[in-house]
Amino acid sequence: MATVVFVHAHPDDEASQTSGSMARAVAEGHRVVLVVATNGDHGDAPADLADGETVVHRRRAEAEASNAVIGTHRVEWLGYADSGMTGWAQNDHEESFARADTEEAAQRVAAVLRDEHADVVVGYDWHGGYGHPDHVKVHAVTRRAAELAGTPRYLESSMNRSAMVRAFEAMVAAGQDVGEDWDPRAPMDDGNPLGSLEEELHWACDVSDFLDVKRAALTAHASQSDAQGMLEMPGEMFAAAFGWEHFIEPGRPDGMVTGWFLAP
Repeated sequence: MATVVFVHAHPDDEASQTSGSMARAVAEGHRVVLVVATNGDHGDAPADLADGETVVHRRRAEAEASNAVIGTHRVEWLGYADSGMTGWAQNDHEESFARADTEEAAQRVAAVLRDEHADVVVGYDWHGGYGHPDHVKVHAVTRRAAELAGTPRYLESSMNRSAMVRAFEAMVAAGQDVGEDWDPRAPMDDGNPLGSLEEELHWACDVSDFLDVKRAALTAHASQSDAQGMLEMPGEMFAAAFGWEHFIEPGRPDGMVTGWFLAP
């Protein structure tokens, strides 16, 4: 059995991006560890915060609930401040993850990898999927941490933009409502389109048996409108969007394999 460490930028990113693979790995007997880089302090502030409760308190509690559903064996917090979206003043906060020294942050992640004797570590693609400064930083930090710790396998979570474009164009052709602001080909936070092209990916992993876990993990992040918006998707659309998770594995031959990156 393998030990797999997933590195995510904010509490709730694990639910939306890799909870299917995390739950599948747990179900197969692997050890799954989550490292969360930031406190998510610039997420939505719920109206029902109790006296003395902060957004950070709530988001940590929600993440713990999400990972209890997934079955994650350990959750480690790096404790950096959320950097906000590109161009926000929070980008320059002295404690923001975006401003953190990459080598220092990588050493902290590497310490977890060594402690866990990790076989696999999973970060983000080169632009963090959609260009959020914290996601871009996760890419750099995780890649360096894998080098420092000598972790045998390093993967990058991404999204299959080619499949999204095909689905989008089919919906438009069928006259379905795709929403005013949604187009997977459009520039995202850093000016690049969402995710990766199919030919840039290495793994397409079927996690459709774990859609209920993914829904429950997203439900746990009740304070965050993005997570709740995903839950409003019709069942068929939710399954199409979240039934597969995609990864890049630098060093593998070109070509996307439909399979499971932890297969014997």
